[in-house]
Amino acid sequence: MDKKRVSRGLWLLLLLALVIGADRISKIYVRDHIHFAIVITVVKNFLTISRVENTGAFLSMGDKLPNPWHFILLSVLPAAALAWGLLYVLLKRGLTLLNQAGIIVILAGGIGNLYDRAVYGSVTDFAHMNFGLFETGIFNIADVAIMVGVGMLLLNAFMREREQKRQAAAGKAVTA
Repeated sequence: MDKKRVSRGLWLLLLLALVIGADRISKIYVRDHIHFAIVITVVKNFLTISRVENTGAFLSMGDKLPNPWHFILLSVLPAAALAWGLLYVLLKRGLTLLNQAGIIVILAGGIGNLYDRAVYGSVTDFAHMNFGLFETGIFNIADVAIMVGVGMLLLNAFMREREQKRQAAAGKAVTA
């Protein structure tokens, strides 16, 4: 195994640990210091903090599922997908650094939320944003990581498509 690949793998694992760590620290702080009835305004009419325990997935989807379906769909399948994703990003050759980082950030967010669900039986959400025309649901750092990771994957796809078009145009210019 070459040094560059090992080095990149270690940096990706460090990124994974940093995102999971930021998520854990924020959720521990919220669990320890913010009670359910409290709403803290951080930026007037834009950002508030309030603690919510989400027993489902995104926007509480699946929170009313009976066991064992709740456990299978919200714990077992996500754990298997996260394990597969981690192996994929660390072992797959030919992925760009941006692609790898995007996948790692998504996985870190998923691991952070899965950890909460496994340990506490719910995921701690706490941030809410109001953009006037629309507002978010209540979310956490792990949710932000997932969205940032998706953005990184979209940016990577855009950059690759742009590069392919540039190369195709350069190829046409050479043959003309």
